[in-house]
Amino acid sequence: MIKLLRSSFLAGICIGIAGFGYLAEKSIIGAVLFAFGLLTVVHYGLKLYTGTAGFIKKGEVGNLFLILGANIIGCFAVAMLVRCSPMPLQDVAQKILEGRLAMGPVKGGLLAIGCGFIMTTAVTFARKSQNLPLLFGVPLFIMCGFPHCVADVFYYLCVPFEFLGSNIVDILIFYVSIVAGNFVGCNLYRFVVKE
Repeated sequence: MIKLLRSSFLAGICIGIAGFGYLAEKSIIGAVLFAFGLLTVVHYGLKLYTGTAGFIKKGEVGNLFLILGANIIGCFAVAMLVRCSPMPLQDVAQKILEGRLAMGPVKGGLLAIGCGFIMTTAVTFARKSQNLPLLFGVPLFIMCGFPHCVADVFYYLCVPFEFLGSNIVDILIFYVSIVAGNFVGCNLYRFVVKE
């Protein structure tokens, strides 16, 4: 259990660092650089919600909540560094969050399915030492605007606390929808093609 939580916490840090880079360079370049986070997670065999959900076995679903919780704590640690940066990263994060909230939970959850599918596909290839889908998959989900429940929570934690507090209910509803959408997307292949 401790090993799982430590691995998940470090995965959250990796995604937070990748998200930090994306906030600093919110363009196709930033989207490509974001792939560093998932490449690191896969290389070290860390536990990331979207890298695990598509491979979960019966009886292990409870671990997903532990993984996600520790991912969030890792993101929080990096989000505190964002608050130290002289760059206007909090403003960029707030614009991302405002866009997510304007989308609404139904559309957000549906779009999150695309991200989950891309992530499980990329990780499946990476487990066979084929990392090219990771390099293409990460920028693809970012450029398509598909929400990723760990990357998104990093952005949410970076916004000014006043904005976060005044929108907390809407944020939580939206967040639950993208966690569910990511889970469906991560398991889409298993749902459609029975092994």
